[in-house]
Formats: sequence, C-alpha cells, structure tokens
Amino acid sequence: MVNIIDKQELIPMKSSADTDQLKNLYSEKEKDYFSFSRKIIVDLVPPNKSNKVLDIGCGIGAVLKELKKDGKAAEIVGVDINRIEGAHELDEFLLGDIEEISLPYPQAYFDIIICADVLEHLRDPWNTLRKLISYMKQDGLLLASFPNIREGKTLWKIAFGGDFKYEKSGILDKTHLRFFCKKNIIDLMTLNRLGIVSMHPAMGTKRAIINKVLFGLIEEFLAIQYIVAAQK
Repeated sequence: MVNIIDKQELIPMKSSADTDQLKNLYSEKEKDYFSFSRKIIVDLVPPNKSNKVLDIGCGIGAVLKELKKDGKAAEIVGVDINRIEGAHELDEFLLGDIEEISLPYPQAYFDIIICADVLEHLRDPWNTLRKLISYMKQDGLLLASFPNIREGKTLWKIAFGGDFKYEKSGILDKTHLRFFCKKNIIDLMTLNRLGIVSMHPAMGTKRAIINKVLFGLIEEFLAIQYIVAAQK
C-alpha cells in the first residue's frame, strides 16, 4: 500500500491563507488537467528499470504510472498540493507545497526529477529548483516543461489587444505566478549549474511545418511551451 504523507500537517506553512487560496484555484480545474500523461516526458526518460523517479505536481500520477508500466522506473514518488485520486498507485505520495516542505529522502537519491508545467506556478522557482536538484544523483536528469510567454498569439493579445486576462488553462493560466521565455529557461538551468541536454519547442503540426520552412527563425513565436532535459 502506498505511503501517503501529509507534509502540510507536519510542517507549518509560511502562509496557510496563500496555500489554501492556491488549492482552491486548482480545485476549480477540470479533472483532465491532472490526468494528462505527457508522452514526450515519458519518452525522454532513459530505459532503466532501476530508475528512482520523483514527479513534482504529479496530479494523479499518470506520468509516473506510465514509466513503471513501461519498465522505466523501479520507484515512483509523487508530490502534489492536493490529495488527488490515483495517488494510492504510487510507491509514495507526499501531500504538500513543494516550496514549503522538506522531502524525506537522502541527498542524491533520485535518478530522474520531473517538473512538468510546475515551476511557473511557484513563488520562487529558482530556489525551489536548487533544493530539488540536491535530491538528484550526480548523473541524474531533470525533465521540465514551461509555457512560452513569447508565443505569438499571446504577445498579440497583450501588445495589440491590451489584454492580459488570465484563463483557466494555457499560457496565461490564472495559477501561473512566473513567466518564462526560452532565454529565461536557459538562465534558470545555468543558474543551477545544469547542462541542457535537449530543449524541444512544443507546437501544433501546422506551426511545426511553418517553423521548418522558416528554418526555425521564428520558433520562439510559434512554441506553446518548451520541454527541457538537463543534467548535473
């Protein structure tokens, strides 16, 4: 049976009101928001049955469960601010705000740490990422994805529509606290002494064709998000 640890009960929050408000915002989201399994993240994980994988903002653990099913993980651990259906299928689930909790694991424990569409939701993603990396093995891999605020339609809406309206999901998701362009993502990795192994611009098929025809010259205006693999 999975060990479900409620870290919020063990460690006092800096601001319980802020945390409760954030949890309420997430509770308004559709169930699919938490159940989506990011195939590209799964594909980026090296095929090693002994991998210990930590997923921050794991939702129902769709990515973790797929990794174990595919034989890419021996131990799967999820962290989320909300107790969500499906957590019992993980080896361990930690309930709490990753910015406020300490993980009950030794340093350099995990082979893979996943932060898929997570860091933009944090008050201080820079220090939080530094903390997470301390739990990653020397040759470990960080997999992260970020919405791209420089995406063309978003920029047009802001610059020419005069509208920075937050939405239920997407680049201007109302739970986003930080915004990143490609350069800022690279800076975040460099600041934490991580070497970028790959950086994939995610976009639809039509945009991908345009990007290829234009030799990637306007990639940063076409990418909806960036998926990054980085190593110590």
